[in-house]
Formats: sequence, structure tokens, C-alpha cells
Amino acid sequence: MAETTPGDTSVASDGCGCTVAVKFDGATPAYRRVLLTVIAINFIAFMALVGGAWVQGSASLAANSLDFLADSATYAISLWAIGKAVRVRAGAALLKGASLGLLAVGILVFAVWRAVSGAPPEGEVITGLGLFGFVANAVAAVLLVRYREGDANVRSVWLCTRNDLIESLAVAGAGLLVWLTGSRWPDLAAGVILAGVFLQSAWSIVRQSRQELTDDR
Repeated sequence: MAETTPGDTSVASDGCGCTVAVKFDGATPAYRRVLLTVIAINFIAFMALVGGAWVQGSASLAANSLDFLADSATYAISLWAIGKAVRVRAGAALLKGASLGLLAVGILVFAVWRAVSGAPPEGEVITGLGLFGFVANAVAAVLLVRYREGDANVRSVWLCTRNDLIESLAVAGAGLLVWLTGSRWPDLAAGVILAGVFLQSAWSIVRQSRQELTDDR
């Protein structure tokens, strides 16, 4: 089968005179280098945000920092799966989708706990760290945008990065509202909304992974 390129939806022979759709599987040196860079960006961002999330007791910052850590781990799995059989790549994506769903549940539990305990976090700290996260995610998105289409393994990386951009803006906005209102509720609401975004993406990744596993039988 011919090597695929980013966004490739061409067809190739299956050896029986028929044609099958070919999706980019990430098996290029350029994509590997980009993925390694994005893994480093996410881990550095996690280290920068996790302290602020702990000190402030912020649901939105907790979501942001844990997501950076989860992305570092799951992108490493994506890197490992590149070039392997379809079932391995789809299985790796399925694992990422499941972990994203568990992360969403964890954020919801934390948000509920914060709703019944604790004082409001400092809005300016949340906004500052949210903007830092947005810059980190924007750099990652620029690197990954040409690889936004592909198999479940490749596409899951893009979906997570896209969600992270939305997430960082939501965190920054929540911090501004906390600062203006002196209430913790904007932060908690942002945490719940982000959990919903994570659940939607988890379902999308799991659905495509299951379809690829079915097609490979």
C-alpha cells in the first residue's frame, strides 16, 4: 500500500482488484517530530499549571492541568502506535477515548466537591494561567493543524488539542468572572462545561476506533 500523507483520502488496491480508502496513519518522520514536540509542550504546561490548581483549589485549573498531563501520556501512546497494525492503532485510540471519559468524570466529581466546600479562588491567577495554557495549546495546534484528518489514532491527537484551546479560553474567562463577581460559581461552571466537552470528544474517538476495529475484522 502506498504511503499516505496528511489529510489523504485517496484509494489503494486491496490486492483483489478492489479499492479501499486510505487514511493517514502518522507514519512519517515529520509527524513523529511534531508529536514529540507537542508531548513536551503539554508536559511543560502541566508542570506550570498544576501548582496553581492545587493552591487555588480551582476546578477549571484542575481540569486544565490534568488534561495537559493526560495529553502528554496519551500522545506518547499515539507515538508508540504509529506504524503498527490497524487494530493496535485503533486500540490505542480507544484507550485514549476511555481515559478522556474518565478524566471528565473526575473533573465533575471535583467540581461538585468544590461547590460544597472552600472559598473562591483568585480570579487573576486563574486567568493568567488559563492564558498561559492557551498559548501553549495554540503552538501545539499550529503544529498539528495539517494532521487534523487521518485514522482514529491521528485524529484523536487533533481533537484533544482543539479541545484544549477551547478549554484554556474557558479557564481564562472563568477567572475573569471570578475576579469580577467574587464568586466561585463561574470557575465551577467552567469545570462542568469542560467535562462535557471532554465527554463529547471521548465518544467521538471511541466511535471511530470501534468502527476501525470492526472494518479490520
